[in-house]
Parts: sequence; C-alpha cells; structure tokens
Amino acid sequence: MISKREATLNYLILGVFAIIALFPLLGVLTSALTDPSESSASLTFPTSPHFENFLTAWNEGHFGTYMRSSVLVTVSVVVISSLLAVLAGYAFATMRFRGQSVLFYILLLGLMVPSEALIIPLYYDLRGVGLTDTYWALIFPQVAQSLAFCTFWMRSFFRGIPTSLIEAAKLDGATRWSVLWRILVPISRPALLTMAMLVFMWTWNEFLMPLVMITSENLRTAPLGLAFFQGQHTSQFSLLAAGATIVAAPVVIVYLFLQRHFIAGMLAGAVK
Repeated sequence: MISKREATLNYLILGVFAIIALFPLLGVLTSALTDPSESSASLTFPTSPHFENFLTAWNEGHFGTYMRSSVLVTVSVVVISSLLAVLAGYAFATMRFRGQSVLFYILLLGLMVPSEALIIPLYYDLRGVGLTDTYWALIFPQVAQSLAFCTFWMRSFFRGIPTSLIEAAKLDGATRWSVLWRILVPISRPALLTMAMLVFMWTWNEFLMPLVMITSENLRTAPLGLAFFQGQHTSQFSLLAAGATIVAAPVVIVYLFLQRHFIAGMLAGAVK
C-alpha cells in the first residue's frame, strides 16, 4: 500500500511534468490572444484578450476550407480503418487458417516501414491511376498505414476475451458474425475508442502526405494550410499562434470528450 508521503511525492513529480508539458501550450494561447502590435517571438501576456485574432486568422488563412478537408479525410480514415481492423483482428484472434502466422507477420511490416520511405513510389503509383490531387490520395494511403497497428490492437484485445464466452454464444446458436457484432464489439468499446482516437490524431496531424499528393488549394488539409499561412505571415506571431490553436483544437476537443474511454482502453491494454 502506498504511504501518504509516497502519494504526495508522486503527485508532486507528476505536477512538475504537467507544468512542463502545458507551458508551451500556454505560450501559444497567450500569444494568440495578444494584440498583433504587441506580439513577439518570445512569451507574451496580453494586456486584454484579443479574440479578433482567431477570426482574422480564420478568414485570411481560409481555415474553413482546410478544416473541412481535414474532417472529411480524417473521419473517412478512422471509419474505414476501424471497420477493417475489427474484421481482421477478429479473424486473426479467433480463427485458424493456413498461412495465418505468416500473413499476420507480413501485416506487421507496416509498423516497421516509415511512410517517408514509400512516399515517392506511392506518388507515382497514384499518379498513374489518376488519384493524385484528390481526397482518395490521402485516404487510401493513410488507411493502409493505420491498418497494421489497428489490426494488431484489435487482435490483442479479442485474444484477451475468454474463449468460454465465445463458445457459450456458439452453443446458443450464434454465428461468427453474430458473435463479433453482438458480443465482442460492444464489450470492446474502450479499445475501439482508444484506437479511433489515436488514428484520428495521427491522420489529422499528417503533413507529408498532403504536401506531396495535393496541389489544389481547396483540397489542402489543416496542417498543410497552416504551413502556407505561416509563409504568408512570418512576422505576425499572434495570427500564427491563433492559426495553430485553430488547427490543434479538434484533437484537444476529441480527447476531452473521449479521455475516460481512452484511459480505460490504455489501462486494459497494459493489463493484458
């Protein structure tokens, strides 16, 4: 049992690390609220909140268009990856078929190969079939990148479910399809939401793929749009900070809504 002194020391250490992690975010937020005439590259505190910076950055940076593109791509990647991962993870965890182990290890190669090593041949492949400068050029590759991790994640969770539960359902006449969607998927909600949140974060923050695949301004994602916005406002630090806050806000909001499930899913994975 942890003593009161140990608990106090743990909270103190965690508090120090929390302050270190939150300090840069606080600096960006305070800079975003500073009057443009008073902003600088160093940490600044506004004399009065200047919320107009967000509206100015939104309009001048065309973030409405960029955010729409990011939402479309990110939601598509999360939905497709989650669906395929549930099916593949269920197959690898509960079924036995020839070449299962080999196929699974081949799939895991996707965790070991960095996307930077594949981006150039991938560009020429997609250009050859006419998919560059489309949303599909962002959705398909990122689904493929996420699928290895997602399948491994769901396979690990499904393998941790007692086989007696599955066998009991089969004795009651449930098919494999019913076992998956009526029994396993409902109880895997924390793991699914944790996986979906991680994929959401990775896809939303992806920069290299849109930079290489997209040339049309109306198809740019939020991080790519922020880079172009930065090039146009190199010395307007308050507007840059406001733009960065706008781009980061969806990830923060999603985490705040799903943090309970996220922590539960991570703890479940740690226990297993």
